[in-house]
Amino acid sequence: MATYIVGDLQGCLSELNRLLAEVGFTPSRDELWLTGDLVARGPDSLGCLRRILALGAAATTVLGNHDLHLLAVASGLRAPKTADRIHDILRAADRADLLYWLRQQPLLARHERHGFVMTHAGIPPQWTVTEAEDAARVAEAELRSAHYRDRLRDMYGNQPDGWRDDLGDLERLRFTINALTRMRLCHGDGRLDFDYKASLTDAPAELHPWFDLRDHHEDPPLVFGHWAALEGQCEQPGIHALDTGCVWGGSLTLLCWETGERISTPCPVHA
Repeated sequence: MATYIVGDLQGCLSELNRLLAEVGFTPSRDELWLTGDLVARGPDSLGCLRRILALGAAATTVLGNHDLHLLAVASGLRAPKTADRIHDILRAADRADLLYWLRQQPLLARHERHGFVMTHAGIPPQWTVTEAEDAARVAEAELRSAHYRDRLRDMYGNQPDGWRDDLGDLERLRFTINALTRMRLCHGDGRLDFDYKASLTDAPAELHPWFDLRDHHEDPPLVFGHWAALEGQCEQPGIHALDTGCVWGGSLTLLCWETGERISTPCPVHA
């Protein structure tokens, strides 16, 4: 039995299938974990949703910002972005089943046996992992509720950029979703920055990667995607960055948890 973790698919189904064939992935025996953003700018977002849904309990994914945006578009709350290739999903006969399934997925997942914690973007420095898990459970319940469309509408916006005990319920929801699905860099006091998306080499001096501001002695292993410009590189121990920019012409990367081996497959430019 092996546990495989794969970075952001963004509709790149053929690359996923290539990696799974290379390692001999067997759903009855192995587990597949995915860092979110199953959909968006690649050629087969519909196929990615169908593939992961069909794996049932063998697959675990977390929600990414593009997944949430798809739900908002499908709910009539936002227009599709020009670069997104989600029209096949919106026209599919199984659209309702796929979107319902997607809405049930967590923002944060913890592996019961191995202990690692996976989110799409990371864990903000203001929170312990337990606090992040508690906040994620509250937000997930809202996204799965009968009033989920209101919550999808409320999630948009960059404020608040920090966590405070006096935040209202909707502010807590927005911060939770932003932190777990959109975060890259933070100010020294832990406030989130949503403007800079490139590599660390040219990052403003006053901004720091979220993982550099955490006390890693207190953390379980953390797995995330989202930040393609990192190219899977993170020097902090116990932090596993897996978005290697498949949709941008980079590669799709798979990590075997038991062995620590990483396998990547090259990708053409899709976006």
